[in-house]
Amino acid sequence: MTQKAFKYRFYPTPEQETLLRQTMGCTRLVYNRALAARTQAWYEDQKRVGYIETSAMLTNWKKQDDLQFLNDVSSVPLQQGLRHLQTAFSNFFAGRAKYPNFKKKHNGGNAEFTSSAFKFRDGQIFLAKSPTALDIRWSRQLPQGIEPSTITVKLSPSGRWTVSMLVDVEIQKLPESLTQVGIDLGITSLVALSTGEKIANPKSFKAKKAKLSKAQKALIRKQKGSNNRHKARRKVAKVHAQISDARNDFLHKLTTRLVRENQTIAVEDLAVKNMVKNKKLALSISDSVALASLRASASWGELVRQLEYKCDWYGRTFIKIDRWFPSSKRCGHCGHIVDKLPLNIREWDCPKCSTHHDRDINASKNILAAGLAVSVCGANIRPDSLKAEGQLQKTRKGKKQKPKS
Repeated sequence: MTQKAFKYRFYPTPEQETLLRQTMGCTRLVYNRALAARTQAWYEDQKRVGYIETSAMLTNWKKQDDLQFLNDVSSVPLQQGLRHLQTAFSNFFAGRAKYPNFKKKHNGGNAEFTSSAFKFRDGQIFLAKSPTALDIRWSRQLPQGIEPSTITVKLSPSGRWTVSMLVDVEIQKLPESLTQVGIDLGITSLVALSTGEKIANPKSFKAKKAKLSKAQKALIRKQKGSNNRHKARRKVAKVHAQISDARNDFLHKLTTRLVRENQTIAVEDLAVKNMVKNKKLALSISDSVALASLRASASWGELVRQLEYKCDWYGRTFIKIDRWFPSSKRCGHCGHIVDKLPLNIREWDCPKCSTHHDRDINASKNILAAGLAVSVCGANIRPDSLKAEGQLQKTRKGKKQKPKS
């Protein structure tokens, strides 16, 4: 069984919207209070506070006169918020994420309901404290006989309400294919395939840049705290949502196609966070693809993430090769590695075998070859001997040659 999320848009009634906004506000308050308490305990007493301690704090907060409103909403989203905070700290201590931040109201909000806080009856969802079902637009039906184990209600900064249902399903594996593909991620073309195909970058941000700039200028002119500023902020958020939706739609269609057509997919393990620090390339990398966030962030990582989990779902082989593998500078015909290959050079001739290469296509072929070597025999595509040889050559170039006797 595989866990899969089904996301739908819904339109709450005024009563439901009031309850959901109150629930999200309480969840945000509890999360921020718990984060402040954990941070204070560490800086003052060097003491680590865990989920059990923050859960006891929540019980005491509900007894305070100024926090009685916490009892008006379901307790499940509040507890889930504390569990998410515990996960954020676990990721921080493991080095996978930065220190948790406080949640802000203008970023929207979300509330997670487990099976004890909702009812799924006759294809309708009834949340705790609400007597009416959610008005969901069922763009696709849930698998028959399957009920969600967790439901997450989210309000985006653009004012869009969505509900995500987590279910356990049995995903049918795709029939085996004889095709294999190497993928080189790029800027001029989003991806170059080892088959010789190049897929253009849709550049969703560039298409909406003028509209976004106009909305942002209007937002700056509005007085802080006014209703007009709130309306202008909503317009900016809607443009960001349109950019994000276009990117995600393109990415899902592309990754699904690649997974359906190929049995083995090889990509490079790129350090996207470091690459976007390059001021000359940051915007181009950011507009290549993006995560499902409102800000334009590099989506090469999202493309690889989607390929990875879809390959796992449908029984495909997914391979990541070392980011230091010289895929662009290596001749795919004879294996010769050139010393330098600037980004403005898109085609080049091998100085050893005179083979003409398209930079991106050659890189994708090398990525596929390296990926197959790793999958078949576990070969090291960047052996220590190769690094040692390169270091030895640099050392020899730096030293003055002794005159012959």
